[in-house]
Amino acid sequence: MQIKKLHYLSGITITIFVGLHLFNHFISIFGIEYHLEVMDKLRLIYRNILVEPILLLAVFVQIVSGLKLFGTKRKTVSSFFEKLQLWTGLYLAFFLIIHVGAVLTGRYILQLDTNFYFGVAGLNTFPFNLFFIPYYALAILSFFGHIAAIHAQKMKQSIFGMTAEQQAKFILLKGIILTLIIFYGLTNGFTGVEIPEAFNILLGK
Repeated sequence: MQIKKLHYLSGITITIFVGLHLFNHFISIFGIEYHLEVMDKLRLIYRNILVEPILLLAVFVQIVSGLKLFGTKRKTVSSFFEKLQLWTGLYLAFFLIIHVGAVLTGRYILQLDTNFYFGVAGLNTFPFNLFFIPYYALAILSFFGHIAAIHAQKMKQSIFGMTAEQQAKFILLKGIILTLIIFYGLTNGFTGVEIPEAFNILLGK
């Protein structure tokens, strides 16, 4: 129960950040400069000297507790949403390890501004995009899938005549739509983004 509580509390903390992060990515459909402008404002919150350590601690707790819960529940889950929660949680743990590690490496070792261009360099460059397209898409879909699964299991009342499972499926649908919109913005309307030379190191140039 203690692990579940820690996982829940760290999850709430991360969800707030991810919500802001996805909003920032959504803004990219209005242009890169607007995305960078919003990012600068959001960084005042999540790169605050007090907030960032809490966020990093939450990520660590979420990964460790999530992997432990996965090992405990792997053989006992049966329903679709129980399995969805389990496997999306595993992918999110994998994603957080790689993504947070990459951002910290970029900031402190490569001395790069881990901004829009840092995040989309691989996404807009062949053959790296063969990895980054599913990597990012599955991350967003797993985030919404995890929330949908929890909602389906915890929600006890209908909303607008929709059962908990129908609501969960609606959450999944919104995740799919948002993923497409975000990819549209991060790839300059699917036409590609020109990556500044400062980020060539990420592409082996």
